[in-house]
Amino acid sequence: MCLSRGASRIPECPPPVPGAASQETTIVKPNRSALAMRLLTAGALALPACSNAHATLPYTAGAKVDCGGKQTLVASGSTAQVNAMTKFVEAYSKACSGQTLSYTANGSGAGIADFLAGKTDFGGSDVPLDGDQAAAAKQRCAGADAWNLPVVFGPLAITYNLKAVDSLVLDGPTLAKIFNGTITRWDDPALTALNASMPAEDIHVVYRSDASGTTDNFQAYLQAASGGAWTKGTGKTFNGGVGTGAVGNKGTSAAVKATEGAISYNELSFALQQGLYAAEIKTPASRRSLRPVRIGNDTVGKTIAGAKIVGDGNNLVLDISSFYNPAQPDVYPIVMATYEIVCSRYPSAEAKAVKAFLQAAIGPGQIDLARNGYIPLSPEFQARVSGAVDAIGAVGAPIPD
Repeated sequence: MCLSRGASRIPECPPPVPGAASQETTIVKPNRSALAMRLLTAGALALPACSNAHATLPYTAGAKVDCGGKQTLVASGSTAQVNAMTKFVEAYSKACSGQTLSYTANGSGAGIADFLAGKTDFGGSDVPLDGDQAAAAKQRCAGADAWNLPVVFGPLAITYNLKAVDSLVLDGPTLAKIFNGTITRWDDPALTALNASMPAEDIHVVYRSDASGTTDNFQAYLQAASGGAWTKGTGKTFNGGVGTGAVGNKGTSAAVKATEGAISYNELSFALQQGLYAAEIKTPASRRSLRPVRIGNDTVGKTIAGAKIVGDGNNLVLDISSFYNPAQPDVYPIVMATYEIVCSRYPSAEAKAVKAFLQAAIGPGQIDLARNGYIPLSPEFQARVSGAVDAIGAVGAPIPD
């Protein structure tokens, strides 16, 4: 991979060598904001020119998109997926002239609520519907089931702002103690044990103040990977009881950029936009490899290979519990799947447009997603989601092409 950490040079891409570790060459430190952006953008999830990844992914501008139906779809929800959604809408409008989608990034909780209330055609969420929500969705969908369809994967970056620190290593127990208020200083012994030198500064936790699937995924990681240090539970509401809240990934990433000593959790695309530094994460496997894990297309690709579909039929809910404590080295542990929550049956005009949008999202919309901080669907997941999209039914007279 082409990402070096800290004040390190981004190397040219060498020929791929299976199992080879990245090489790092330290140079004089350039402007920190520029460096942070270069480190993430060039290697984080970008598929560089020397990568052959595109050759193995069936994402083409000419992929099937069966246009028609409503001219303007309405959706809301996950802020983590909004930057991917921008690309999806572009692909949809390009494939289906005169058709578009209006997406409001108001958080997974609000997106689910809007969908259940019938305010939107579908909802975006970083967590699937729970049992009660699924029952309510069946009523909203006029007796049809709702399906959770994963459309993209997004790594969660642990972002921070420390003028004196270009390379930060954290692990599950230490993160849990930071976000529950047990550790309040950057020079705490738990942090200096992981990092050679840390500044004598207060820690300023920034968390999501809105109902957030990003928070739910982060707290699930803390609960699984902290060795019992996180006792606050999971869910879309941040339970740590410490810090300052901000709305959306956009709000939390902006707060980190503006606050010396700050730390938060952000979908990677927002870290890229703000030019933030991201911590490397020590996992159980790091004790054997002696290497913490940075975000990269390779380390995240290994993570999502462990995702399993556990939903029934075309309800493609994923079990991502294997992500949090990887047994293999060089596997990044904090990655979420983000879903579109749809009815399995719609009125004809709505069904036609929803299917067309999703076909564009999982086809041409996946092209170059990696350059924007996301991991596109693997061919296997793409095929499963495509089959589910094609199975969405319609009520009423067919809509002509």
